Amino acid sequence: MSTLPDTMNVVEISEPGGPEVLKPASRPVPVPGPGEALIRVAAAGVNRPDLMQRAGLYPPPPGASDLPGLEVAGEVVALGDGASEVAIGDRVTALTPGGGYADYCVTAASHCLPWPDGFDAVQAAALPETYFTVWTNVFERGALKPGESILIHGGASGIGTTAIQLAHAHGATVFATAGTADKCKACEDLGAKRAINYRDEDFVEVVKEATGGKGVDVILDMVAGDYVARDIECLAPDGRLVIIALMGGREGTVPFFPIMAKRLTFTGSTLRPQTNEAKARMARGLEETAWPWLSAGKIKPIIQSVYPIEKAAEAHAELEAGDHIGKIMLTVGS
Repeated sequence: MSTLPDTMNVVEISEPGGPEVLKPASRPVPVPGPGEALIRVAAAGVNRPDLMQRAGLYPPPPGASDLPGLEVAGEVVALGDGASEVAIGDRVTALTPGGGYADYCVTAASHCLPWPDGFDAVQAAALPETYFTVWTNVFERGALKPGESILIHGGASGIGTTAIQLAHAHGATVFATAGTADKCKACEDLGAKRAINYRDEDFVEVVKEATGGKGVDVILDMVAGDYVARDIECLAPDGRLVIIALMGGREGTVPFFPIMAKRLTFTGSTLRPQTNEAKARMARGLEETAWPWLSAGKIKPIIQSVYPIEKAAEAHAELEAGDHIGKIMLTVGS
């Protein structure tokens, strides 16, 4: 730590509110604790939980930094006691509990992954939040198998573009919903067999027709609300509905008989509050399965825009507008 500066530049949330409450500040460089790595940040991702935290709706878990930023890429510059998964000098991308909008960020060493072959910092930093989320929800909780089918809502989002590619590479038939013709085309270019413009088409009817009335085996839903009852209509017998966000509302009317009749499973999760051990398990699963696909160019992060961290407010405004396809990123430092 003696060769590191005492202070660093950060972007903090000055008070709950809109993008304009993101302000530059100076803070002490964090010190890694047991099992942790300190990363000199080169790039960071912008995600919807950052927007929720900025609005005062998603407080960081106990002990986590109050700075936004749940994924970074950069160089490991210091290690806490017992941090054996990485070494000083390693270029890593990492899931963080917070603190990514800064020159330096600390996270569990077990939540770090190497940059895939040929990746730069921005591409590497675009991976953790969406890949960890999709891995645990589609493949662990949703138990998607090769030869099965999946419907992905919000197919043009960062989560959606990741889920389409991973499910397609896994050997599943993919359907997706999106709100414009351009977004639907992007979904199909990434591997969706059929993208459904939810503004013009009924996704229940399209899925039933495309599957010969059977329905899909898994649905990844970030809308919830009144989508849930329609999701139930779309699911095949023994299907699994995985809810990961509530953009359509926290409540909805659910018909129970089809759940019993079709033996459906409802599940869901949020990523940030999960244990270090759970996140470490996800990291190892991704490194074994998805990282070779990334290094081989079989799948890739889809990046809409890149801003310098000084323009984090503009990045938040673009994500909030919802017109993007894929990820919005920040570059940090020189």
